[in-house]
Amino acid sequence: MKTIKFNKFSLVSFLTIGAFMMFGTGFSQKKQTTSTDTESIRPFQYHAAQADLDNLKKRILATNWPEKETVQDASQGVQLETMKALAKYWASTYDWRKIEKKLNSYPNYITNIDGLDIHFIQVKSKHKNALPLIITHGWPGSIIEQMKIIDPLVNPTAYGGKGEDAFDVVIPSMPGYGFSGKPTATGWGPEHIAKAWDILMKRLGYTTYVAQGGDWGAIVVDQQGVQAPQGLLAIHTNMAGVIPDDINGAAFSGLPAPAGLSTDEKLAYDRVQNVYQKGIAYGFQLGLRPQTMYGIADSPIGLAAYFLDHDARSYALISRVFQGQSEGLTKDDVLDNITLTWLTNTGISGARLYWEYWGKGYFTVKGVKVPVAVSVFPDELYPAPKSWAEKAYPKLIYYNKVEKGGHFAAWEQPEIFTNEIRAAFKSVRK
Repeated sequence: MKTIKFNKFSLVSFLTIGAFMMFGTGFSQKKQTTSTDTESIRPFQYHAAQADLDNLKKRILATNWPEKETVQDASQGVQLETMKALAKYWASTYDWRKIEKKLNSYPNYITNIDGLDIHFIQVKSKHKNALPLIITHGWPGSIIEQMKIIDPLVNPTAYGGKGEDAFDVVIPSMPGYGFSGKPTATGWGPEHIAKAWDILMKRLGYTTYVAQGGDWGAIVVDQQGVQAPQGLLAIHTNMAGVIPDDINGAAFSGLPAPAGLSTDEKLAYDRVQNVYQKGIAYGFQLGLRPQTMYGIADSPIGLAAYFLDHDARSYALISRVFQGQSEGLTKDDVLDNITLTWLTNTGISGARLYWEYWGKGYFTVKGVKVPVAVSVFPDELYPAPKSWAEKAYPKLIYYNKVEKGGHFAAWEQPEIFTNEIRAAFKSVRK
């Protein structure tokens, strides 16, 4: 099979052509403090100022709306009808205090790693021999996406599991996201985050642990597996980095599927090609020019629209939610995530992660050295074939296709996701 190679300059030129998507948002409420004792772990709670919530509502109501799209589908982007329904609910019904109360019901902490404050939730199980687990969220996201799985993982006997299924759960906010600090210099890419997570887990007293991630979390967890620090027993991913370089290059170029692919491989090829050709314009923009996105720091509706336009399947789910056809996610779920980003003014600081990792493979093989578990959700960006997973992860210990769920699996299908985590790490428990 012929390998497709790209010159660095020709690749950037190609990507730049379609990379100008401008929506908007952001306004800050919190000030980040930095501890002088870099190994201290400080309790943390968050309470949004009412003035900031009032300002958010005012800005939503003052939105300068564009005209309706000239097509009957979402081919031009997030549809006006969807955004107006979201805005109406956000300004008139949504209550941030509900998720704030839920967030503060868990033990939240701040610690400083490599000069940056890192926020995290840590919930310890009451069951003996609970397995320590660190979970990494993605973009456009936050720890809110993982909050539904905390209690089932920590207290399995109350959620259909057994005591031996228990985990101690650690969920950090990535640098530049949520309540973590915003990097003031370059260098906080997935590789650095992976190293920081090992420091965090050992600072918390865990000598052995497992790790999980999806979206950006999948890139981070693969990097954890590449680095293979002492004590990391295994990783689990729901967006497996398994696509061979030559096949990835062909898909990016828009070429027909290479000959000899199995049915599963052909499906994965077609889906990832669709992502490259139609669904990742935001990735080009943020990878090349994240600072230009001032609109997402100034307009809450701009932020919301940009966050909704992640991938076609996720958008279809979210748009149905605002048409009253909720499945998996609710209106509040969607707005909880967006509102947290707005209140912390982390739309752009989180987006810089794309710049940090620009030119590297999102979906390709990384060289993971530790045992790996893979869960395949049908509406993921692409369903990772087992044949590719076995080659990408030589120590594959678990592979399973589930019946329902998409890119934000823990958020959309927490029960299925919880069962996958339990099964994925069963073999590494001592």
